[in-house]
Amino acid sequence: MQPLSRLIFGLLALLWATAALAGGKPGDFDYYLLSLGWSPSWCATTGDRRGDPQCDAGTGFAFTLHGLWPQYERGWPSDCQSGRRPPTRTETADMADIMGSAGLAWHEWQKHGSCSGQDAPGYFALARWAYQSITVPPELAHLGRDIRLPPDLVIKAFRQANPALPADGIQVTCTAGRIDEVRICLTRDLVPRACGSDVGRGCGVGSVLMEKVR
Repeated sequence: MQPLSRLIFGLLALLWATAALAGGKPGDFDYYLLSLGWSPSWCATTGDRRGDPQCDAGTGFAFTLHGLWPQYERGWPSDCQSGRRPPTRTETADMADIMGSAGLAWHEWQKHGSCSGQDAPGYFALARWAYQSITVPPELAHLGRDIRLPPDLVIKAFRQANPALPADGIQVTCTAGRIDEVRICLTRDLVPRACGSDVGRGCGVGSVLMEKVR
């Protein structure tokens, strides 16, 4: 590589690294991705090992709020330098009823909420509103036994319960042969819309496990 080429390459690498560290400008994004995690799967793969109270018998957690994530049409910001005060313990604890834990609420604010342009109370209120705007199909919200089913049936059930959801605005993800999350794309005003091209392709398998609600 010629000296001039090395210099140009080095400057470009430095600029890229600086942009990556910056994480994005708070409030500068195109739409939201609402992530709903299937609590029994998380408990089976992670929570039980940690002894997380979310996984105790009788808690009744089905689809919990994993997060409300600002997105670009391609890519997403994260860990933005918002200058906003971090959420208080009370504010994160108040989200545990739909997120499963205060710790997740804190993490989601740091990684995603900081890019929303909202302060912590405003972001949590918006996330709650988004979560409550989606109807979880009753047969899944109160699942009383373990079942195996094609991921497309989960999408079909959500679209039947939420007729405004477009076919390209919802995705199911899987981990270790289990349903992991349902992801729904929303405008900045929390209206269902198509997802960006890089949101992902979903499970890519024919049948996955949904364990019963605890």
